[in-house]
Order: sequence, then C-alpha cells, then structure tokens
Amino acid sequence: MAPRDKKSFFERLTGTISVDAEEGLEEEVVATNVSRDSRPSSQWIEEESGVGQLAVDVYQTAENIFIKAMVAGVRPEDIDVSITRDMVTLTGRREEGRTVSDEDYFLKELYWGEFSRTILLPAEIEAEEAEAIEKNGLLIIRLPKIDKGKSTKLKIKTS
Repeated sequence: MAPRDKKSFFERLTGTISVDAEEGLEEEVVATNVSRDSRPSSQWIEEESGVGQLAVDVYQTAENIFIKAMVAGVRPEDIDVSITRDMVTLTGRREEGRTVSDEDYFLKELYWGEFSRTILLPAEIEAEEAEAIEKNGLLIIRLPKIDKGKSTKLKIKTS
C-alpha cells in the first residue's frame, strides 16, 4: 500500500504518521489506546476532505457550559457558530497570507484552511441566550443550561 499524499490534521499537528502510511507496517500502535476501524483506507481519505478539526476546551459550571477555542488569525465574521439544544458546531477558515514558497520553509506547523468542530453537549442549553466573544484570538462561548427544575404556573382560560 502506497503512503497517502495528504496527511490528516492530527498527523500535521503532531508530526505523527498514519498506521496505513507505511508499507508492511504491522497493526501496532505504540503508546496509544487507539483502535483501528475496519473501514477500508479509501473511506478515511474521503472523510478527510481537507477540513481541520478545531481544538476546544469544554467545561461546565452549575448554570453554564463554556466552550473555548483558539481562533487566532481568523476574523470573527469568518466563524460560523451553529447551536441547538444539545450540540454546537463551529466552522470557519484561517487564510494564509502567502508570501513564501513551500521550498523556502524549514518548518511548517501552523494549520491554514477550513476547520470545523461539532461538540455534543453534556446538558441541554437555552440556545437563544448563548453568547460568544473573541478576545486576543480566544473564542469563548457561554451556553446557559436549561433549568429543568424551574416550573411555571399555567392559567386556564375559559371560553
């Protein structure tokens, strides 16, 4: 099997190689707990459509869920945040102001291009009350949790 021409975002980020990338490499993954998927490698390549996965931190307090992501080099208007009651999807594009040819690079680790990340939330949230701010390249999204203990009295109308 010949090596893939395109490395995954994780491979580019960490400098690792894919198990499928080396001919004759046994099914052995050293120092990780990664299990191999039974799908053919052609399906892996199709799924890696050049879209990088955005790294995030997700944590919660009693009232809110927070998502933090480094988006340095991305204009706020180039980031799309889609929110449902139980999921958040971040998509965008980091443009490279290319002035140097590939041959002149000694080291190239920064990710340029499209990115996306879908996060399944640990609790339902009030999507309409969510807030997002960007400061010094850090995107912070605050998602208020739904208060399931909250009750409202309903008046019965007569006709």
